[in-house]
Amino acid sequence: MDVIDLDRIDADAPIFDADAFGLGEEEIALNTLARRLGRSRFAPRAAAYDRDARFPTENYDDLRETGLLRICVPKAHGGLGAGFRAYSTTAAEIGRYCGATSLTWNMHTCSCLWPGALADELDLPAEQRRDHERRRALHYRRIVQDGALYAQPFSEGGAYDGATGAVPFATTAERVEGGWIVNGKKIFASLSGAADYYGILCGEPEPGRPPSRRDAMYLAVPAGADGVEVVGAWDPLGMRATVSRTILFKNVFVDDDAALMSRGVFFQAASRWPHMFLTLTPTYLGIAQAAFDFTVRYLRGEIGDGQEKRRRAPAKQLAVAEMFVTLQQTKALWFQATSEARIDPTREQVLRALAAQYTVMENASTLARLAIRTCGGRSMFKTFPLERLYRDSCCGSVMLPWTAEICLERMGRESLYEPGEKDD
Repeated sequence: MDVIDLDRIDADAPIFDADAFGLGEEEIALNTLARRLGRSRFAPRAAAYDRDARFPTENYDDLRETGLLRICVPKAHGGLGAGFRAYSTTAAEIGRYCGATSLTWNMHTCSCLWPGALADELDLPAEQRRDHERRRALHYRRIVQDGALYAQPFSEGGAYDGATGAVPFATTAERVEGGWIVNGKKIFASLSGAADYYGILCGEPEPGRPPSRRDAMYLAVPAGADGVEVVGAWDPLGMRATVSRTILFKNVFVDDDAALMSRGVFFQAASRWPHMFLTLTPTYLGIAQAAFDFTVRYLRGEIGDGQEKRRRAPAKQLAVAEMFVTLQQTKALWFQATSEARIDPTREQVLRALAAQYTVMENASTLARLAIRTCGGRSMFKTFPLERLYRDSCCGSVMLPWTAEICLERMGRESLYEPGEKDD
């Protein structure tokens, strides 16, 4: 492997070069804004948020001020109207400077993207479509006019494959006059205690009929509603500033307008728009880029008081070259998969999305590990961001709905079997 010239690497360059990746003007502008916010505001605050396991409230004030809180709200409703790829590349730039901010921002933004541009492509009966558009308009007004913040807690602690709907949600919404009564709990609920609304997936039970994910609903539950309680401690290894405590729902009443996706809409989206689950990856792509950026700056002697340059050793140069190759491979696959996001993708496109998810989550941790090994022991001091990047990078492969194990299982099965095919 050839050595790499560290002096020719711009550690502040965009993650995705506009010309090389064919970015549009909207994507360039959003990526530039995210990079400016990240460098000047998010990065200097990240260590304190991580140390205290405190939600990045000040970062969200900046997201509101710059309009990024409404990045995927349609323009007709007062938002920026960004598409899937534009949002994803912007989230990667934010993840480069504060992983927890990017990851929680994803939860909020998906509550705009799913009922918005994604749902527009689904097949809904006329009456259901009218109700959906009326309800999401209310939801968008809360964000645009009031600056409301949405969480999106999914996990309940059981087996889960959101794309196949194999296991029904244990959280239930029982139909009553004027709305629903919600009971259940969500674990690893990012933005717990910070969000204004919890966008939860739940089942609607019916007499004589077993629960099914096909009947799942997506409800926006006000955080201040009677019966909503945030419980438990939050002291994890990484992604500490997401503040993902457990949320209990005990006989919580929500009205009819709480349904952001009524019965069957989420399942259709999960089945026909599987790239919707790829939105966790931008955060970890940003972390992968940050680990490489740190390594370059550290070896150049640009980080730390009186830090000497360590770039002359061929072993260091070879290690950076290995990291560079890994990063470029990861970016190329991810960008291709993200660019293919659409309704009813081909099987090859779905497999590529799963491969991108697996590759990003695994390689983020690999690159952070290589950065520590290459930079050496002093780079692990908490005065530097690398140890936080490493801890945060370890979280990606276990995040539902597409954990590393689920991705591998599905890629193997769907490569070997045609749809509906079974062994005799």
